[in-house]
Parts: sequence; structure tokens; C-alpha cells
Amino acid sequence: MKAIVYDRYGPPDVVELREIDKPALTDDGLLVRVHAASLNMFDWHMLTGVPYVARIQAGLRKPKSGAMGVDFAGTVEAAGKDVEGFRPGDEVFGARTGALAEYVCVRKTVATKPANVTFEQAAAVPVAGITALQGLRDKGRIEAGQNVLINGASGGVGSLAIQIATSFGAEVTAVCSTGNVDTARSLGAEHVIDYTKEDFTRAGRRYDLILDVAGNRSWSDCKRVLEERGRLVIVGGPKTNRWVGPLWVVVGRRLASIAGSRKVAAPFVAKLNKEDLALLRELLEAGKLTPFVERRYELGDAPEALRYVGTGHARGKVIVTA
Repeated sequence: MKAIVYDRYGPPDVVELREIDKPALTDDGLLVRVHAASLNMFDWHMLTGVPYVARIQAGLRKPKSGAMGVDFAGTVEAAGKDVEGFRPGDEVFGARTGALAEYVCVRKTVATKPANVTFEQAAAVPVAGITALQGLRDKGRIEAGQNVLINGASGGVGSLAIQIATSFGAEVTAVCSTGNVDTARSLGAEHVIDYTKEDFTRAGRRYDLILDVAGNRSWSDCKRVLEERGRLVIVGGPKTNRWVGPLWVVVGRRLASIAGSRKVAAPFVAKLNKEDLALLRELLEAGKLTPFVERRYELGDAPEALRYVGTGHARGKVIVTA
């Protein structure tokens, strides 16, 4: 099969489209013909090995695995003998390392694709959707009726977070640039702040929960607009620290919040699991979650797609079709 692989850390130029062996079907796995995959900032960190803390997982000197990509959607070609609930021909989506390929063998994080979404839309959901869900629900403790602000609402996580927060019954305010205002409104944000024209920390409105995807505001700024016992959840940040990336931002904000009633959630990495993927599937099927796809690339153009994601300016999701 054809697959995108890499042997060393570096810029997108180090990845190649190669012919490699098709993954072997395991007794508890599904062999899936990939129709679409989506890219995340996680893929950029795995490619570049920066921040260096990422190499604890990926490999200290060079990648442990040459496979790339995680999010996928496709058609089941074969099912292992211990698999229940799936059969050849089923349309599925999920998460598995090596998604930038014609085939992937997935064991756990997989769900049936709803008929009302395309393969591209389904592939856009797993990593970004689970990150947004766990940030809002598990770390942010979101409740119906709360005022929730999404800072950095135009990217993959932010655009899905608007819709997930709305599904919980929250009143959502999205912060984005001028070109993304209409999109944020169309995704369900009741209020949209164009950060090029207005500073949300000076607008006078208070929030029960801030999901900060941009990670570009100080704790004193955020604290100013949080309600008593409000929470700040940081899921992204500047790439200026080559050692620990945005982790230093989260730790610093959390330490600063210890003494007060307003809190910063502990650092977290989204845990991919079939239960949360099943919940996102329900939202997709109910029409409460509609992924926004900005750009599409062919598998052979994956280096260009990775380069674009690495700019940090992608709107919604970037898709690679196999």
C-alpha cells in the first residue's frame, strides 16, 4: 500500500510517500481502507520532534515509528475473528497511528460513521473532538446555562468546541479573527468577538468557563473575566518554548490560581477512547456537530498539508484523501 512515512525529525520535506506492507489484521482489529484522514497539531509535533518533551513518546533521537497521522475515516475491508459489531463494508471513523496511508488496522478507537456525514467530515472529528469534549466536560465541568468562552475558536479544536459546548446547553462566546466571524456564528456561537477589534478581557462580560485554545492571554487577563469559581482550561498555546511547548504556560497559570476561587485546570493530554468517540458519533448523527473542513489534499501532497498545519493558522480541519 501507499503510505506517508518519515525516518527522522524535521520539516515536512523529510516525509515521503512510499510503498510499504499493508498492516496485518489482528484477531481484535479491523482492517480499514482509508478514504480520508485529517491533520492535527499533534502530527506537527511528532514530525518535528518539538517540543522536545514530545520525544519521550515518539523517540529520543529518531521516530520510533515511521507512520504518520491519527484521524481517519474509511470502509472496513476485513474484521478479526474476535471483533463484534463490525463487518466488511461498514463505513467507520476513528483514531490510529498511521492514518496517512491507504489502509490502517484499528483495534479500539473506532465507531460506525453516521450516514449523514461524509468521510472527510468524519475524519475531522476524533483527536480535535475528543480534546474539545474532555476539555469542556472533564476539565471544565461544563453545565447547562453557563456562559462559556472559546478563545481560538476558528481551528480544529475551537470550531468543534463551539458546537460541543452548545450541545451541553451553554451560551457560547467565540473569539476569532475577522475572517472567521461568520463561520463561528454559523457553528452556533451566540456571541462572536473579533480579537482584531475588541479585547475580550476588557469587554465587561464574565464567563463560568474559558476554553483557551490559543493560550495567548495572561492569568490576570483571564481572571478578570471569570466568574467566582470559574475555570480556565488551556488546550493550546504558543510554540516558543522548544523544550516543553505550551506546558509551561499551563503550569504557570495553574500555580498562579492556587490561592483564589477561580481555577486553572491541570495540564492534560486528550485520552482517545471508544466511549467518547461514540458520544461524538451521536452528536454527528443528530446534526449537533458539523465539522468545518477548510482545505483538502491528496495523499502525495501530505508534506504541503503538514506545512500548512504547522503555520498554526489553519481554519477548521485540513483533510488528506487516500
